[in-house]
Amino acid sequence: MSQTIALLIDAYRLLNARKIFWITLVLSLLVVSSFALVGIHDHGISIAWWDLEIPELNTGSGGWSKELFYKIMFTELGIKIWLAWVATILGLITTASIFPEFVTAGSIDIILSKPIGRFRLFFTKYLTGLLFVILQVSVFTGASFIVIGIRGGVWEPGIFIAIPLVVLFFSYLFSVCAVLGVITRSTIASLLLTILFWFIIFIVQSAERSLLFFEMMNEQRVMAYEDAVDRTRQRLDKVEDPDDMERWGFLHETLDKRKAILEESESTAGNLDTWHDGLMFVMTVLPKTGETIELLQRWTIDLAELPGSTDEPSRPIIDDDDHFRLDEDRLGQDMQTALRNRSPWWILGTSFIFELVVLCFGAWRFNRRDF
Repeated sequence: MSQTIALLIDAYRLLNARKIFWITLVLSLLVVSSFALVGIHDHGISIAWWDLEIPELNTGSGGWSKELFYKIMFTELGIKIWLAWVATILGLITTASIFPEFVTAGSIDIILSKPIGRFRLFFTKYLTGLLFVILQVSVFTGASFIVIGIRGGVWEPGIFIAIPLVVLFFSYLFSVCAVLGVITRSTIASLLLTILFWFIIFIVQSAERSLLFFEMMNEQRVMAYEDAVDRTRQRLDKVEDPDDMERWGFLHETLDKRKAILEESESTAGNLDTWHDGLMFVMTVLPKTGETIELLQRWTIDLAELPGSTDEPSRPIIDDDDHFRLDEDRLGQDMQTALRNRSPWWILGTSFIFELVVLCFGAWRFNRRDF
């Protein structure tokens, strides 16, 4: 145990000696400081000494609270942009060299000469890489907690859930980077391949959400044409004069046209459902980077708090000219509901299984390889 602790301390010293560690830490504090310069009042928002009047974004008629305003800034700007993108890339740049430098001749020889198992060496080095993001996220979240408490007037300990979630998010990528570092022994190769893998995950998740969007949009279309077919049948049944062939023929033609479009939409729904199920299977295998970060917003912000979110959505319709009118508000709410209803156990559990499999493979490769 003492040997493991010594390795962790040594790794912390190496991180502490790297300028990019302190640069990222200072930048994190600057991002939090920028939050403190932004405020919200009865007529809009203020940035430092500038006041901007925004009718939709204020604590008066806009319906916003200071608490909600700062929580959204923290999740949308601080977590989703800064920590999930910029700080993560800087973290990968900082930690990508840990394993390639470790397995180079000279460094690994000294360590292997000591009575420490290779599996313990691998996982200890992996944990030391996570020290970077743990320290960075802890400082960022702690500073944000103080800013929200002072500027927003509410102390929100729930935002500290960001620490384990962001660390998990980073660990998905770092596990791949660590294994690639052992295999390639190249910092640049492991870093670039990890970023490529991250990009593939992003493409798969974006494609899945796009398919979900079109699937829900097509569901509205099917619903609207089902109503339109029923209405047309009712109007056809109410034709009092059987000899009124012009009106009867027009309604019959309209009914046939709408039934054909309905059948086409139902067929499209089946195809979309098949493709979406396939992408969901791929997503189940891959780590859920975006969904992991979005769990923070799900657990800290209630949709009922958002201004204008309590309105009852209208029903999509087909007008008399056979034009389909999409209910965009309803579609947005349905998308939010579907994404929020995804089980955290599915998001985190399957991602952790992926990470565990990757790390076990990396440890096996590290154990079997001759250095």
